[in-house]
Amino acid sequence: MITETPLAETADRLRRGELELATYLDDVCDRIDRSNPEIQALLPEPDRRERLHDIANQLDASETDERPPLYGIPIGVKDIIHADGFVTRAGSAVPPEPLQGPEASVVSRLRDAGALVLGKTVTTEFAGGAPGHTRNPHNLEHTPGGSSSGSAAAVAAGLCPLALGSQTGGSVIRPAAFCGIIGFKPSIGRIPTDGVLPRSETLDHVGLFTQDIAGMELAASVVCDEWNSTATDRVPVLGVPEGPYLEAASDRAQAAFEAQIKRLADSGYTIERVSMFENFETTDKMREDTHIAEFAINHEVWFDEYEPFYRTSCAERIRSGRRVTIDELLESRRVIAQRRPTLEAAMDEHGIDVWISPAAPDTAPEGISSTGNPVMNRPWTDSGMPTITLPVDEIDGLPVGLQCATRFMEGEKLLAWADGLFAAARSS
Repeated sequence: MITETPLAETADRLRRGELELATYLDDVCDRIDRSNPEIQALLPEPDRRERLHDIANQLDASETDERPPLYGIPIGVKDIIHADGFVTRAGSAVPPEPLQGPEASVVSRLRDAGALVLGKTVTTEFAGGAPGHTRNPHNLEHTPGGSSSGSAAAVAAGLCPLALGSQTGGSVIRPAAFCGIIGFKPSIGRIPTDGVLPRSETLDHVGLFTQDIAGMELAASVVCDEWNSTATDRVPVLGVPEGPYLEAASDRAQAAFEAQIKRLADSGYTIERVSMFENFETTDKMREDTHIAEFAINHEVWFDEYEPFYRTSCAERIRSGRRVTIDELLESRRVIAQRRPTLEAAMDEHGIDVWISPAAPDTAPEGISSTGNPVMNRPWTDSGMPTITLPVDEIDGLPVGLQCATRFMEGEKLLAWADGLFAAARSS
């Protein structure tokens, strides 16, 4: 159920008038009609086709060379992100009225660049652990990952060439890896989080999904603060964070990662293996205190009034978060604050430009009752460093991603390096 819809190529053809917008939107809607009933990536909308055509007719029909960069591009919006004209339900049975708010800046920026909101994409409840019904387009018996399940699946299936997600643990990088696409989490705060239902302000990021690196660069230039696209011929030095963190991946995921490292080394990349995260299990448990405590704080009023409407796993998280003491929360925040300087100090010491690691501990698990484990993503979320996953491999027909991270606020360099890393690391 995979259809190729690279963002950069599609946007270019729409801007130049080579691809007629009305025809393209009909093709998209036809694909949704065929695929979405099985994949369930997009929330239902009975008049989607008519609405999209109405909006398209209102777009500025200026000369093609004056069209905005995302002219006519349909985007999926994770259903914790407010978009005018759409009700935010956050994958929950909680009454939606108290959840609403002004449109998110990230959505407005995309609209200003000519994009059309295709619709809301399925999310786990409040971007947590209670999954929706979305399935992996590569194999419908497997999860697409979470919590940005619908956004990743929609892009992989070609229902839209660009979708928005969020990451508090691993909810951009992991589902992108499971669905075999590009997932990019810029530095924390670089995409504004206003208009996004908060889960943990210390950890929340907004991220993007595309099928192509060039499309990701285009999207990032529109939505990221102070983005300055860059090009570089320098080959980055790659760091491998050895120790208990990497050991959290399965044996076959580690074997696939070692094969990726060999391909990179054979292509001329310098690999530095560095012992990192020696107290990973302890600190990873501590960061959970920040996550659940802030989640509980954000839902304090809603939970008091609507507790019976929350799914069990979500309610238990909130109750656990309420038991975190102020001292425990402050200590866990202190631990998180140390993550970035520790990583960047190691980069300075060993001359590392990009950290590489598995994007998930294994391929997408079978079934949709779980969205998989974000353990491989959390250090890079905690650090707030820009991170991308590249679909470089597969195991038993399911995608495997290579996770790459670099210094804070240097996402431009990461995307500039991504083409070379992708070409060198992917299996033939």
